[in-house]
Amino acid sequence: MSSISEFQLLSVLAQEMNMRKASERLFVSQPALSQRLQTIEKEWGTKLFIRSQKGLALTPAGEHVIDFVNEVLTKQDKVRETIYSLQTGVSGTLKIAVASIVGQNWLPQVLKKFIDKYPQVKLSLVTGWSSEILNCLYDDQVHIGIIRGTPDWKGVKVHLFNDPLYLVDREITQPEQIIETDRPFIQFKSDSNYYQEIQDWWMKKFKTSPKRTVIVDQIETCKQMAFNGIGYAILPGITLTKAEQDIFKIPLLNESGEPLKRDTWLLGYESAFQLKQVQAFVEVMKDYITET
Repeated sequence: MSSISEFQLLSVLAQEMNMRKASERLFVSQPALSQRLQTIEKEWGTKLFIRSQKGLALTPAGEHVIDFVNEVLTKQDKVRETIYSLQTGVSGTLKIAVASIVGQNWLPQVLKKFIDKYPQVKLSLVTGWSSEILNCLYDDQVHIGIIRGTPDWKGVKVHLFNDPLYLVDREITQPEQIIETDRPFIQFKSDSNYYQEIQDWWMKKFKTSPKRTVIVDQIETCKQMAFNGIGYAILPGITLTKAEQDIFKIPLLNESGEPLKRDTWLLGYESAFQLKQVQAFVEVMKDYITET
C-alpha cells in the first residue's frame, strides 16, 4: 500500500463509494484497504466515511477532505503537464471537449493523424452541446474546447471552418415546396442559438410555422429519418459528407442570397496553448484543414 498515495486512495474511495470496487481499482485486498483507511482517518482525527450494507457514505468532515484531495490532485496533474511540456518530445495528457456534431463527423480523422504522429500522448475526450463545452472550459476541466456558433470567449479563439446548412429531403427540390407538403419537418434538439438561427430563417422565408414537426434527441436520428423519407430536415454540411446520391441537398440562403453557414471554433486559455501536446494538436488540426 505504500506505493499508493493517501490522496489517490481517498479519491478512488469517494468515486466508487464501495470498498470492493475501490480495492479492485487500487489492486489491493479489501482488508488492506480498510486498514489503510483507518490509519488515514486516525491521522485526520475524524471519520471520513461511514460504512453500510449499501456501501460507503461521506461524513461532513469527509466531504471537506475529499474537496481538498481533489483540488490537490488536479494541481498535481497540471504540474506534471508543465514538466512534460518542458521535456523534449510531446507527451502527457491532452484534454479536449468538443461539440458532439464535430466529435462524430470531423474530429475522428484529426485524432487519427494526431495519434499516429504523437503516440505518447494520452487523450481525454468529452462531447456535448456547445454550452456544455464552454462550461468545461470555465471549470478548467479541459485544455481546449471545440464549439459551434459564435462564442463569447475572452481567451484564445481560433476559427477552424464553417459549413453551409442544407434542406435535406428525398422529394423536395426547392425550399418553396415546403409550403405544399404535408410531410413533417424533423428537428433535432440543439443549443438555443442554432435553433434560433433556423427559426429566424424559416419565419423570414415562409412567414408561418411548419404544418407538422417531429423533434428527436440526436442529430444522427434526424439525419437517418430524412434519409429514409420520413420527412425533411435542415442539417449542417459537416453531417452530409457521405450522403446518399438520391438525397436532395438544397443550400439555405439568407436575404442577401448568401449561403447560411455554421462556424466552428477552437477555444482555450493562453496557458493551455503553451503546453506542447496542445501546440502539437493545433498544428495537426491546421494541417488537416489545409489538406481538406
